[in-house]
Amino acid sequence: MSDAPLEEIQERIGYRFRDGNLLQTALIHSSYANEYNNNLQHNERLEFLGDAVLELIISEALYTKYPQTREGDLTRMRARLVSEPALADMGRRLGLQDHLYLGRGEENQGGRERDAILCDAVESILGAVFLDSGFEKVKQVILRLFADMWPNHIRAQPRKDAKSKLQEITQKEYQERPKYFLVDSFGPEHAKTYRVELTLPDGSTRTAEASSLKKAEQLAAEKALLDLQDPEEG
Repeated sequence: MSDAPLEEIQERIGYRFRDGNLLQTALIHSSYANEYNNNLQHNERLEFLGDAVLELIISEALYTKYPQTREGDLTRMRARLVSEPALADMGRRLGLQDHLYLGRGEENQGGRERDAILCDAVESILGAVFLDSGFEKVKQVILRLFADMWPNHIRAQPRKDAKSKLQEITQKEYQERPKYFLVDSFGPEHAKTYRVELTLPDGSTRTAEASSLKKAEQLAAEKALLDLQDPEEG
């Protein structure tokens, strides 16, 4: 494993690691560790940590930047900012696809361009920064990376619940209803998380996770409404 990609990535995120092994681990996908060295640490634990740190810092920033915005709208804004596609795009801008360590199978299946892998790598790097230097440093990195991603204005939450409003729109435009699918559920029985995929009549999809199936469906519908009502909003 070469140190060259570590230098490039540190330059791009604007942070230099004291412990370069943390950054290297953040780039190691589980498929690589499983194939080449079962004892090698991979990035899943760092991704878990980075996900939590990112959500907290983005939540604090939204709370501060938009003091008049309601909780529901803040939740939707955060969901868009830290969504898998948004973080995968960030990973591409950072050039992470060129420096990931993947197993041969994952490599052959196009893993370097998979949104899920790139999203996890971004979160893993943020988890690594947090372990390397603490909360204030990772906050600086996150705010720098998200500097041009904050929305310019907030669209108020529809009076009707999101699923009902979305159904009205799709029936009017396509004479069809949106479809919701439970794609996964995970966690202990007393604190499960549900992942839902929403498919619109035009074939596009939105995904959302929440502590109940109903909430996940509502959140997916809210994401779709934001795009349909203001497709150019950041």
